[in-house]
Amino acid sequence: MDKARKAALDTLVRVDRDGAYSNLALSSALENLTQADSAFASALVYTTLERQITIDYHLSLYLTQPIRKLRPEVRAALRMGASQILFMDRVPDSAAVNESVTLMRQSKKTAYAAGLVNAVLRRVAQGGLRIPEGDSDEARSVRYACPVWLVRLWTESYGRADADAIMASSLGETPTVVRVNTLKTTPDALAAALAEEGVRTKRFDGLPNALILEKCGAPERLTAFQNGLFHVQDAASQYCCEALDARPGQTVYDVCAAPGGKSFTLCEEMENTGSVRAFDLYPQRVQLIESGAERLGIRNLRAAVHDAAVPDADRPKADRVLCDVPCSGLGVIAKKPEIRHKAPQEIDKLQDIQYDILCISAAYLKKGGRLVYSTCSLNPRENEDVVRRFLGTHPSFCTVPVLSGADKRVTDDMCTLLPHRSHSDGFFITALTETE
Repeated sequence: MDKARKAALDTLVRVDRDGAYSNLALSSALENLTQADSAFASALVYTTLERQITIDYHLSLYLTQPIRKLRPEVRAALRMGASQILFMDRVPDSAAVNESVTLMRQSKKTAYAAGLVNAVLRRVAQGGLRIPEGDSDEARSVRYACPVWLVRLWTESYGRADADAIMASSLGETPTVVRVNTLKTTPDALAAALAEEGVRTKRFDGLPNALILEKCGAPERLTAFQNGLFHVQDAASQYCCEALDARPGQTVYDVCAAPGGKSFTLCEEMENTGSVRAFDLYPQRVQLIESGAERLGIRNLRAAVHDAAVPDADRPKADRVLCDVPCSGLGVIAKKPEIRHKAPQEIDKLQDIQYDILCISAAYLKKGGRLVYSTCSLNPRENEDVVRRFLGTHPSFCTVPVLSGADKRVTDDMCTLLPHRSHSDGFFITALTETE
């Protein structure tokens, strides 16, 4: 049996049936695979999840029953097979069909479906990629593999052209962007070190300490990573840190810090001086922050367990507060494709907790200091609406213009990074201050 395809199938079943996170489910499934098999299994999983709406449309053309009524294992085999046929040019159609059938025959639970999988995937291969004509929301949903509700949300929020561009940018591979650890090296020196490991790099326009790594594989396997010369951080998160404008010697709180990338960048910008307090709800994630800081040689960071939604009346005031709240993640669906399959009702539950965390975080800020409210979501209800609600109940606060050099969409000093414009994750960033 093809070990890579079996690992991919098991991962897709866990994501579909159990609601597992794809990266965590995939990580455990890849433990005993070669590097080549791991790469192929990862491509299978992420391509299938990313294109699932388009794939399901094609499967529906040849199935006599709704795909949701099939066993999860059969659903996953059909989706994975169609993914290879429609979107993975290097895989022969015959291999995609035959290996999918073999996966079904290897289990008593699914052997009955081998004939179905064979027949449907052969018809997919014969029919090829078929996108419905027209510009209806339903046709765009199939074209860009986005749910209809998200097509409508982005069209209403950002206009038709930007909505289509956002959806198009969410398909395919995303670049690996890293933040140079300026406590240990420089961008040029890091680029040279990576070149010795066979990794080509490019500078990221507008961010002097950001590099784009080309075809680097798993960054954590690189010697430069192990030596603490960089950490992986998308450009949007680096812009978020820039907006906070932390200075050496200041006291900074990162109230929802895990996995710690923004805290690390702030420590580096502060030249290992002052104090960065990084908080997270879960002890294991706090340990992740601590281990990352140790690898990078950061000394001015202290991580602790705390729920950002619970006020800490004894906490001293800070010069800077970063409030990167839990969100729907609609700006990072290119990296976390299962997010596009969330129900809109799940997202609507977030706004009250986001508002509460913002209010609590504002109480930790010194007058004249700066607070940044941010999300990795492209959803005005989580973004502008939360900030406007906060300003309505906190009249002593006002917004502060930020990110003059970034290509962004700005509404009342509130910045939205659209992926196709900023070449980053979709992100929302607003800086606030309380006047003296």
